Amino acid sequence: MTSPSARSARASWLMPTLAGYRRAWLAPDIVGGLAAGAVVVPQAMAYATIADLPVQVGLYTCIVPMLVYALLGGSRAMSVSTTSTIATLTATTLVSAGVAVGSDDALGSLMTLALLVGVVLVIARLLRLGPLVENISGATVLGLKIGVGATVAVGQLPKLLGETFNFSGHGFIRSLVAVGEAFDSVNWPTIWLSVGSILVLVLLQRFAPRIPGSLIVVAAGILLVAFTGIDDAGIELIAPVPSGLPVPGLPDFSQIGALVPGALAIAVMAFLESAAVARGIRKSSEPQIDSDQELLATGAANIAGAFFTTMPAAGGFSQSAVNQSAGAKTQVATIVTVVLALLVALFLGPVLSLLPQATLAAMVFVAVIGLINIPELVRWARISPIDFWIALVVALVGLTAGLLTAVAVGVAITLILVLREINIPRLDVMDRREDAIAIHIGRGLYTANALANERAIIAMATTPDAPVGTVVLDLDRLDIVTITVLDALEDLDRELTAKGVTLHLAALPAGAAAVASKVGWYANLQDAGRVHATVAEAMAATAR
Repeated sequence: MTSPSARSARASWLMPTLAGYRRAWLAPDIVGGLAAGAVVVPQAMAYATIADLPVQVGLYTCIVPMLVYALLGGSRAMSVSTTSTIATLTATTLVSAGVAVGSDDALGSLMTLALLVGVVLVIARLLRLGPLVENISGATVLGLKIGVGATVAVGQLPKLLGETFNFSGHGFIRSLVAVGEAFDSVNWPTIWLSVGSILVLVLLQRFAPRIPGSLIVVAAGILLVAFTGIDDAGIELIAPVPSGLPVPGLPDFSQIGALVPGALAIAVMAFLESAAVARGIRKSSEPQIDSDQELLATGAANIAGAFFTTMPAAGGFSQSAVNQSAGAKTQVATIVTVVLALLVALFLGPVLSLLPQATLAAMVFVAVIGLINIPELVRWARISPIDFWIALVVALVGLTAGLLTAVAVGVAITLILVLREINIPRLDVMDRREDAIAIHIGRGLYTANALANERAIIAMATTPDAPVGTVVLDLDRLDIVTITVLDALEDLDRELTAKGVTLHLAALPAGAAAVASKVGWYANLQDAGRVHATVAEAMAATAR
């Protein structure tokens, strides 16, 4: 018989949002799942076209990854499929790896890419890197989204204009130049359809946000083709959509080396977007979001999806917001969305095949234009110039050197800022008695800041106005000690001794003390009675 504790442990990771499920939640979950499906299904199909992939790839992303996240995810209302950012990075990665985007060979590489993204996320979970990844600054994310928005918007212009070429995944500048060169091939009926679709989406978004504008324009586009034959005027339709469920397959590992950099970038953005959405829609009455659990759930969703030809998956804000606003209480709503996507895949393939390319392009265009958040950039310029410049630099790198490079630059800038922050010593005088001073190290000691703290402590002890003969160092925050930190403390002792100052250590945690006791210098300090359990004990010892 399974014990209550075993059942509790299982429930903590399997379908955690169903803990304490109530029958009254079922109806809101069904309504929320259907409402989210009305947004996410057509949206995911549209996002597949960003990478010049068949629309059914986007449809399949609404099935397998969503189902896996529903089983493992900790957010009650988040809907996990794909996003414009992830789709754009997918396109850029495939093109950069030399994959022929739009060919059948691209699907094998896509499966490998999704698998790599999932593996990276799961490894990050095993190493408990969730909190570390979340240190990537909001300025970096804003800059990336501006770059993505502009790049994708330009990439959709050929389909909106009815031009006879596709330059997906080649970056902002090259795509913009190519659009201009092919401008003489525009199709005016396509332009009118595009303008009408964009107007409907924008107006509904502005004045009737509860109405799924994407579903409206998809239905309108299909009806126009079915009953008016507008495709005879040169309006291109999407490739025929096969009916049926996604078929399991194996990834193509021939390009795996070239796909790794992009997989790392996509994994970082997938986690950042998912974590941001999960926290943004969490109600105060719901459990806190666990970063490590989200890494596992998102990673598993991508690994499972990889074998069913899906795009890399992440939490999407628009469908998650619709899901929540419609009353969704748990991930049962996501399972309802999955069932809806399955029905579409099984029965609506011939109907979806009547969809104009311009309609999907209009949906993508409206979605990504919202990422170019210039008012936010202006606000940051007024409030925090450093955040403004970080966002601007990352955006410009994304527009000129490419989005993968922008992600790398953004992560590098974040690490530099974090190291810079850690490297600034924060020392507080806890106590001062005649010839002795007790100093608390506010940020702990790390490899990055050990030397800076050493210099600051020496400066405090040898101030000409108030020099001291004894320094008591409060090490209560030194939970983990490294050889580099121990070497820095030994060097500090040596430097202070040369200046006639005696060093005492206090409040070193047990784990760190066990490591330090293996070093001869620390053992000598213990023998000399210069290691103490508390700061008060150390100060008392110096007074004798």
